[in-house]
Amino acid sequence: MDNRHKGMLGENIACRFLVRQKFKILQRNYRKKWGELDIIGFKDGVLHFFEVKSVTYIPADDFDPAHTPEENVNGFKMRQIRRMISTFLAETGRGAEFEFRFHVLSVFMDLEVHRARVKWIKDVIL
Repeated sequence: MDNRHKGMLGENIACRFLVRQKFKILQRNYRKKWGELDIIGFKDGVLHFFEVKSVTYIPADDFDPAHTPEENVNGFKMRQIRRMISTFLAETGRGAEFEFRFHVLSVFMDLEVHRARVKWIKDVIL
């Protein structure tokens, strides 16, 4: 499975997870030249921005739990996300004072039994 397909599958799983958590999905893959926001949701009057990181594995293989997908949300990526959130708020007329939160969703996809597990890292400080 190539990275693009894996990423799309992980985002689909993440969206289903968020809908079950009572989020309204406002937009997916909001893109500009300088970055992308994977999922933008809304719940209880608050905007929520989600970065999705996915990993596929077969349990029989040696899956290295020492490296987790969320580790790929590094300093550069965080600066990019901050800029993207500012752009989204400005473009939608919400302004910087609008309440929002940023989260990371790690999606672990088991290829052998076609199941997934979502790890939600809430309220990441940008």
